[in-house]
Amino acid sequence: MTEQKTHFGFQEVPLSEKTEKVSAVFRSVSSRYDIMNDFMSFGLHRLWKQIALQYTEIRAGDVVLDLAGGTGDITALLAEKTGSLGRVMLADLTYPMIEVGRQKLLDKGLLNIDYIQANAETLPFKSNTFDKITMGFGLRNVAQKDKALADMARVLKPGGKIVILEFSKPTNTLPFSGLFNKAYDLYSFHILPKMGELIAQDRDSYQYLAESIRMHPGQAELLTMMNDAGFAQTGYQNLLGGVVAIHYGTK
Repeated sequence: MTEQKTHFGFQEVPLSEKTEKVSAVFRSVSSRYDIMNDFMSFGLHRLWKQIALQYTEIRAGDVVLDLAGGTGDITALLAEKTGSLGRVMLADLTYPMIEVGRQKLLDKGLLNIDYIQANAETLPFKSNTFDKITMGFGLRNVAQKDKALADMARVLKPGGKIVILEFSKPTNTLPFSGLFNKAYDLYSFHILPKMGELIAQDRDSYQYLAESIRMHPGQAELLTMMNDAGFAQTGYQNLLGGVVAIHYGTK
């Protein structure tokens, strides 16, 4: 029987290999991940995360899962909102990313955070555990997105909210959209990998990241996937003309 295939960037790989390949990418870039985020988004990723947080409607005392939490940018924002009565779980596939995040968050004095290495497709939590779930720039790296969304729905409490921040598809609604799209392609496939080479000493990983953005489902397709996973009251908000989108829903 032929093994199912999936994409790893523009490559086609066996489904069983993608998770390890993704983990290898983030192990490679973990020590310079934060500085590269600032450079490659011109600092905009911080604003996008702040906007996404508004859709969570976080309250003091909430128990929150920050999935693909990486080095903890969103985790920090959540921990400040939930306060000492709440808890935030930073979960990530890659241990070195968690370690960078743990040190950064401890340096900030944030103590209401737990850490766990976990695959989004098979979350190691009981059903109906979390009041809110966030996932920032991680879903496109998941091998089986439908499976991950279904497991997120399982561990979310009834009435709980999910918010997914991810790169998406430009909508061509910006002024001079044709020129913008050409500039976006030039940046994604030529400038970004070169930045990865110079700043993170890793061109290949940032070539993959650029390709993974283009292979990720568009806004409407991801919305359908969330509906199929059992979420209700779903919707999305485009940022920067659809380069980034916030998807949200309720269990």
